[in-house]
Amino acid sequence: MDLDPALAALRPLGGFFVLRTAPGAAGAAGGPDPGRLPTLAETYAAESRNAHPDALTARVTLVADRLGTAEPRVAASLAQQGLAARLWAAALGCAVLYGRLPGLDARLLRWDAAASAPDDLWLTEVRPGPADAAALAGAVLDGHLEPLGEALRTRYGIAPGLLRGNAGSALAGAARELDRWARAHGRTDLAALARTLTDQIFAHPLLRTTGTRTGAAFRRRSCCLYYRVPGGGVCGDCCFTRPPRSSPRAASG
Repeated sequence: MDLDPALAALRPLGGFFVLRTAPGAAGAAGGPDPGRLPTLAETYAAESRNAHPDALTARVTLVADRLGTAEPRVAASLAQQGLAARLWAAALGCAVLYGRLPGLDARLLRWDAAASAPDDLWLTEVRPGPADAAALAGAVLDGHLEPLGEALRTRYGIAPGLLRGNAGSALAGAARELDRWARAHGRTDLAALARTLTDQIFAHPLLRTTGTRTGAAFRRRSCCLYYRVPGGGVCGDCCFTRPPRSSPRAASG
């Protein structure tokens, strides 16, 4: 299937997978004009603060306020995992449903740090490209999660292993949701393709040590720090079976 300008095939998968296009249009529900939002390239770069309000800090602050945590490092980890999940879902969904990947260059993606899916990400131009595992890893890991991780490490001192664990957890979650949708709609061929692509992406050097996989299940080797949120606990794929009492730094690298 050829990529359509609106990437409409992603809509039945749910907002988690949707990637909006037409950034010159007015935002949904009276939101900001996407054309005025910063690109993710600007967001990752230190100089982005001179061109736009600091979207990354705004997102971390928003996450901290919503979760009631006073620890910026915890909010930064969870904000990164949320964006990683959106990027993996859109990329994997396009690869499986279209057999093509739209160019996900960080200069083409605009981000509304105050919005949730599907109104947070806008692709300014649909440029068809290959959709093999190397292309997906290059687009999401190299193009987004590594520069995002560098920005978060610089600002919040988050361990690289924690951020890569978040990336692995986000990929596994996107693959699990896509597999569930494909099987529910009798598309075992799409489920098999999603599984194959996910297996191959997890062979990437930045992901292969992030956790262990058994079928669609994933158990990570690090902790996203959610247990430090007031009322929080451990996630289903956490390396811990119960919230630890000691500092998480040793386990988060």
